[in-house]
Amino acid sequence: MKDVKQRHASLFLEVSCQDETPRLPLHSSIVVFLLSYCECKYFKVHLVSGKPDSSQALQGQLPEFLDVRVVRAEGLPPLVRDCRLPVVLDETGRMCRAGLAVVLRHIINKSVEAEPSRNDVLALLGFKKTCLKACAEVSKWTRLCEIGVPSAVEEHLRNPSSQQPQPPPPAILTLERRLAEPVKVHNDDKIRRQKLKQLRQNGNNDSSKGSGDSHLGDGLELKTALAKLSVAAAPNPTTRERSEIRKVKTNDLPVLEHVFAEGLYFTLTDVVLLPCIHQYLENGIEAAFAPHPCPEWTLPWDSLPDAINPTEGKMSSIRTVRKKQQLNNLVAMVTQLAKPGYTVVDFCSGTGHVGIVLAHALPRCQVILIENKEESLIRAHSRSAKLGLENIGFIQTNLDYFTGPFQIGVALHACGVATDMVTEHCIQAGAAFVVSPCCYGFIQNAVKFTFPRSKKFQETLIYKEHMVLCRFADQTAPQLPPERRLIGKQCMGLVDLDRSWSAESHGYRVQVMTMEPETCSPKNNMLVGRPGVEDGPR
Repeated sequence: MKDVKQRHASLFLEVSCQDETPRLPLHSSIVVFLLSYCECKYFKVHLVSGKPDSSQALQGQLPEFLDVRVVRAEGLPPLVRDCRLPVVLDETGRMCRAGLAVVLRHIINKSVEAEPSRNDVLALLGFKKTCLKACAEVSKWTRLCEIGVPSAVEEHLRNPSSQQPQPPPPAILTLERRLAEPVKVHNDDKIRRQKLKQLRQNGNNDSSKGSGDSHLGDGLELKTALAKLSVAAAPNPTTRERSEIRKVKTNDLPVLEHVFAEGLYFTLTDVVLLPCIHQYLENGIEAAFAPHPCPEWTLPWDSLPDAINPTEGKMSSIRTVRKKQQLNNLVAMVTQLAKPGYTVVDFCSGTGHVGIVLAHALPRCQVILIENKEESLIRAHSRSAKLGLENIGFIQTNLDYFTGPFQIGVALHACGVATDMVTEHCIQAGAAFVVSPCCYGFIQNAVKFTFPRSKKFQETLIYKEHMVLCRFADQTAPQLPPERRLIGKQCMGLVDLDRSWSAESHGYRVQVMTMEPETCSPKNNMLVGRPGVEDGPR
């Protein structure tokens, strides 16, 4: 094959073969993941493979907009041949960029050049736009993300151990330790705030001397450096700031420029690590969603009394539509389970959106609303009074203090471990449950629960790995790219699969399904559990 002629910038990615089947190794998958995220069409993509039909076999793994071709190793340009892939070769054929972090940053820069409005892409480079800037030989964190974790996971995929459970690779354990470290606040910002504090305490005397502020800054920075070197340094006693300092508005303080990696913020480090963690954690367990039994079912909203309508209060019209859709799903499931004389408990009821609708729709059932916030429960009581409902009761308490019998438990968007508390309470009472989880990132070990919940997940994941799933399960917001929302949805499914298997060990049959339409909420999972399964626990 002739050498590849350079007319446009070319991106060279490795293709490997496993059981004679071509596949993208992790380094290549990470690059493709970023290309897809950025929707970058700047490069001609060359798959370096020994199999001429690799392009067709890998077509399903590559974004459709990419210009893809296959080359053999012997046909690579000399500069590319001398480097470890991935590699970018510019239009002249004389400028070569090699290495995962270097190539990823180049893709980001070219994407922003093509579309300057893509602030979400530029933000991947994080604080000072230097994410993963240091070469791997110098920065331990860059080496871990760029080489250590991808290589360890790739080796794990090539040579899976037959031992169960499998010990995590050392690089994964190192990553866990790094993720467990407390968030570090940008020191420059703290120093600037200290300068402001001291200047005001001294009545701005130093600033009138011209060079005083510089001298003050040097002293603070030196103190900061020396404090890091002093192992046994005693911490300064905490003192209450003077009122003129405390009352300063946040906008008047120096801007905190550091963007942390937690929550919805996404950086280039996440782009590198996410495919690795996804591959490592997958381990044969896949999220499974049951089909919705009545996706078109809806309450007759136009004919319902005004006090039932969720438009009461300050809810926007868009949110009202979504709230009605959410209620359609929960009420549909409860009405399938309910029988005359049943007691239905609306846990974490808030102002009663779920419980009041159920009391109206199920006049032959007793509905109890349980809520710890007094103001919300008073509003729910007022709404029900307008409707003249006689089959409804209200209890202000923590969940643990409710000990009465009931047949169905329901909760809409129970945050974090609240979902587990509700399902556990239902299991103890032998009651069915219909629960919509929320705020997966708030899930953590508690007095009653340790995570993962189910035996199979415990054999596969340790606690911190489960927390990674929970963190990414919260990345389903509508403003995020579709690829990230899909990953978030898969992580939601895995967390709820663990919950469902835990309930099944107590003799329950549990379905994890998606509320209809799925746009009714970023957190659109719904767990429906029925007790008394004949085929026994899992």
